Amino acid sequence: MEETTLLAPLLLTIAGLTVGAIFKSLFQRTRIPYTVGLFAIGLAAGILNRTGIFENAPKFSNALDSVANINPDLILYIFLPILIFDAAYELNLHIFKKTLTNATLLAAPGLIICMILTAALLMVISLFVPGYEKWTWAAALMFGALISATDPVAVVALLHELKTSKRFSTLVDAESLLNDGTGIVCFMLFFGITVSGMSDDMTPVIEFCQVVAGGAILGFVAARLVIWFITRVNSEEMIQNSVIILSAYLVFILSQYYLGISGVIALVAFGLTIAYVGKPRLKPQVNTFMGSFWELLTYIANTLIFIIVGIVIAEKVDFSWANCGILLLVYVFLNIFRYAAIMMLYPLMKRSGYGLNKKESIILTWGGLRGALGMTLALMVSYTPAIPEEIRSQVLFFTAGTVTLTLCINATTMRWLLNRLGLINVPTARTMMDSKIQNLLHENAENYFERLKTRDALNGANWQKVSQFITAQPTTQEDAPMANDVMNEIRLRILDKEKMYLHQIYDEGIIAKTSFMLLSNSLDELYDHDGGSELDNRKSIFNFCNRTFILDSMQKIPGIGPWISFYFKERIGVVYDLGRGFIILQKEDLKLLDELEGSKMLNDGQQVVLKTLREEILHNINSMDKILNKLSKDFPKAYNHALTQKAIRMLLCNERRNIRQLQADGMLSEKDAEQLYEKVDKRSEQLNSLSHTLPASFVRWLKFTRSKNVAS
Repeated sequence: MEETTLLAPLLLTIAGLTVGAIFKSLFQRTRIPYTVGLFAIGLAAGILNRTGIFENAPKFSNALDSVANINPDLILYIFLPILIFDAAYELNLHIFKKTLTNATLLAAPGLIICMILTAALLMVISLFVPGYEKWTWAAALMFGALISATDPVAVVALLHELKTSKRFSTLVDAESLLNDGTGIVCFMLFFGITVSGMSDDMTPVIEFCQVVAGGAILGFVAARLVIWFITRVNSEEMIQNSVIILSAYLVFILSQYYLGISGVIALVAFGLTIAYVGKPRLKPQVNTFMGSFWELLTYIANTLIFIIVGIVIAEKVDFSWANCGILLLVYVFLNIFRYAAIMMLYPLMKRSGYGLNKKESIILTWGGLRGALGMTLALMVSYTPAIPEEIRSQVLFFTAGTVTLTLCINATTMRWLLNRLGLINVPTARTMMDSKIQNLLHENAENYFERLKTRDALNGANWQKVSQFITAQPTTQEDAPMANDVMNEIRLRILDKEKMYLHQIYDEGIIAKTSFMLLSNSLDELYDHDGGSELDNRKSIFNFCNRTFILDSMQKIPGIGPWISFYFKERIGVVYDLGRGFIILQKEDLKLLDELEGSKMLNDGQQVVLKTLREEILHNINSMDKILNKLSKDFPKAYNHALTQKAIRMLLCNERRNIRQLQADGMLSEKDAEQLYEKVDKRSEQLNSLSHTLPASFVRWLKFTRSKNVAS
């Protein structure tokens, strides 16, 4: 009996993942979002079990009952850290920073507005509808907090699938991260008041600020400690990944359970700091493993959590037609309240970051899904005897109904709404470029097919059947894009190649971390203009280089001269590294232009844009060459030191390539290759430590200053 009890959760997990794997492939052929389909499966399984269909399979029925009676803390502490950390870790930091103001407006004042309006609606209902008399303002605000926190997992997945604006999908994602934390904090405040009244003299506003600020500080400090530890312990990637994974759970449990601060906010701060500060300092293989590992964990968590929520709703919620009318009223007004909150904040949001237009505000309203978080908090309410039974059952019913309606109506109609609003229209220039690429593939496939027919070894093949597998020829585009649109599209493709090659030269050790960050930030700034900004608009890079020369005149200032001198020499090395990496990227851009010029992708009228783009790239190269020439002429010692550092790094980079090639040729096993990589990494660490060693003249100056202070 004990074995059956222990095996039931494991078998259910295996069954859930198996069902998820089967239906994921089936849902790809439909327009049903994956998470919505899983929710429907869980709902159907729970309804069938509740009606007694599985009476002849008591073990399966009991297993479903155990899922229906799941402890809400299990969902909160096992699944939520995975979803929150992965979402924070995968965010584009540049876009997140630009959308942070709007996301914060939606997550804090926006959620509070919805919470208050929802509470007011319930209090009005309690005055006129029998059976709702026991509702209080504290209980109504508690429900308003848990139901106002959106959970747009399915919508974000759909936005990525439809290739909508990265900025807009990041805004939706960032809002879900922040308002999960705000919703839990507000819920816990009013949950405590509902259960036992105000326990101390602290006002909810002060407590809210302390809980949010405490979570953010804890997450940031914990992330910095983790980064400090894993970058100083020369260990394999498995240990480094284990430290990050365990720390993510520890941060959430410590903040949420022991310290009483926001675990969600702490995890968001932890994940963002790990991504922004830690990623560039970790080994490439660690980042690769981290991405794959958390993607798998997120898939497992989403698969299980939506099935669990479906089963819980089907088995735990008591359905009644009398409450259905109130539920529909609540559902309609929740959408109205969300739109009203967005419209109140719209004057600020349309001017902040990337801005917000009216069409996007409609998508934000309709994309306010409710999901696993709301159900988890509602289950906590239903398991609390101190709350009146009528309120407990009504909170669970309204939450379950709202989750069901938003997933079944809002999520499934999102594609139609996006099409109606024209938010997924692909630019004509992009369509033209994609069509030309498909046409090239079709022509190459046809030519190769003709060559295959001449081979004696393939005599007797059914060539008519083989021809059916040739890449389909794209339809001819009627409207030719404007030259300016073509230029913007090519600029975006150049930036894509530059970003890809930037990661490659950084992973190979050709450039250092500081240069990688500066170059990456400059690319993000150009992405903001959607190809409308010239490729030589790299103010951040050239301003950084030009500010370096200002330090030269500061070296003669008494007192701070030696400090500036040391920092200046380090800065020269960074400028050289940055400049050489920048020139390498620009030369790769020129190769792409050469390929476009030699292909058939652009007609004669569109070839003119290549000349303009080539001039922009050459201007970048010439400007950076002048800076590097000035470095070599005016500061030969610092420049030669930078060259030495560069040569050592290239030598180590070449050794890594040789190890990789020997491993690919079968001359080295994976374990032997790892040992050789570790030796190279140790020498790389020695190089980094040497580059940060204080020069002898600076050390002598420190000793002289210290001795003067002691004597005086």
